[in-house]
Amino acid sequence: MEGEDYADPLLRVGDAPVRYRPLGRTGLDVSVISLGSWLTFGGSAREQDCIDRVHRAYELGVNYFDTADFYEGGHAEEILGRALATLPHDRVIIGTKVFYPSRMGQGLGRTHVLAECDESLRRLGLDVIDLYQCHRYDPGTVLEETCHVMHDLVQAGKIRHWGVSEWTADQIADAITLCERKGLTPPATDQPIYSMLLRHAEKEVLPACGRFGLGVVVFSPLAEGVLTGKYRSANRVPPDSRAAGGHGAFFVRPIISRPNLQKIDRLRPIASGLGLTLGQLALAWILRRPEVTSAITGATKLAHIEENVRAADVDLDAETLDAIERALA
Repeated sequence: MEGEDYADPLLRVGDAPVRYRPLGRTGLDVSVISLGSWLTFGGSAREQDCIDRVHRAYELGVNYFDTADFYEGGHAEEILGRALATLPHDRVIIGTKVFYPSRMGQGLGRTHVLAECDESLRRLGLDVIDLYQCHRYDPGTVLEETCHVMHDLVQAGKIRHWGVSEWTADQIADAITLCERKGLTPPATDQPIYSMLLRHAEKEVLPACGRFGLGVVVFSPLAEGVLTGKYRSANRVPPDSRAAGGHGAFFVRPIISRPNLQKIDRLRPIASGLGLTLGQLALAWILRRPEVTSAITGATKLAHIEENVRAADVDLDAETLDAIERALA
């Protein structure tokens, strides 16, 4: 997979060019920049603001929208569903996830997955979910049971494809091998965490996805917003930022370390020299990997979506990639 020549067709929708890549072997073409809903939809943002962001992203060519049953107790799915109500369903791709506790139970056992899938369909206002993902690996459920229930959901027409998130390379390989042996529908995608500041997926997970032909939709490509450059010090954070307080601070604070901030300071002149924001540089760097289909971005303002989408048409040359590696060393 490394070094494979990908066809990246450009399509103009609205006023911005957006590049698309095939989502593994699903037959779906996904915008390389996608929009997520964690912590914002049903959380830190007003509902109408969230709906406006979905519509603006769609205008700019974004066609993949990510959510999960667990986000804000299902409220994120409900808001995304209301945003989708006025969009043509055949032109958007929706991914949601199952695993974490809900009123229906938890884990990847058959009973919970079947019940929660129906709830997600109801909340999203859909007849079928394009991509249904196992939010984490469930050591408490036999893998064959999880593979069987996902296969059955595909056969029932409730989901088109299933995938995994934050599974190890061995866990992915085990699932694919089991499905091939049992004649079941195999997982088609993976959703790992991946950014300039968190690169462990490069060692085994991304190469495994390449070998098996899985589509890869990465989350937190901007390291919870740290790679936008808005944090200059762990002791002085913008009052309206995720690090200032609330649930998001738990995830952001550990990333705002002195070594990470030093790396970001070394990246600033590289981005500036290319006429890019730090965030755009970070997204373009993610998309250099041939295994990566799309990077899920969050947004608290329409301007964030417009800025992120512009990274879709940025190709970094070998000299720039070398400079980035030195900055991150």
